[in-house]
Amino acid sequence: MKKGFTLIELLVVIAILAVLMSVVVVTINPAEMLKKTRDTKRISDLDALRTALNLYVTDVGNLTGITTNTCYLYVATGNTFSGTVPGCSTWATSTSQSSTGGGWIPLSFASISSGSPLAALPIDPKLTYTGGTDVGGWHAYIFKGSTSTVTFKLMANMESAYYSGTSSNSVENTDGGTSPEVYEVGSDLNL
Repeated sequence: MKKGFTLIELLVVIAILAVLMSVVVVTINPAEMLKKTRDTKRISDLDALRTALNLYVTDVGNLTGITTNTCYLYVATGNTFSGTVPGCSTWATSTSQSSTGGGWIPLSFASISSGSPLAALPIDPKLTYTGGTDVGGWHAYIFKGSTSTVTFKLMANMESAYYSGTSSNSVENTDGGTSPEVYEVGSDLNL
């Protein structure tokens, strides 16, 4: 007598595996994990920019080269920005990531006595330019500064449920900035 699995037994095992795989995919939620990963990169990038800008302000002593109350951002060639950003009504865009002048932050970090701490200015990992400040809206890094007070702030729009909105983990809501819909860091979050 031959021993083996019947067709019914194989189909039952395949059905059980399919149900288990569905549960795992729903539990892990890969799309949300990708959003969370991009948000983590945004937080890291803005921290690196804040550190570089603080070093620039300390070493150079001014923000000459920017226009007070203008919001600066990187825009890929052929795109325009039409998002709504709290506190931004005047815009300056650039297609350059140069950290030695002419980049989307128009300061030359090469003028720091120890050299530029950034090889290139970082850009948002998703780069979308339309929509409001809600999840799924615009995603870009924004710089705003004041030449008179030599202060600045950096902004980004988070996209994961973990980091955006009103959850207890929301960096947008708990960063101390003026807008609960945008992640803000810098030396003056009231700009």
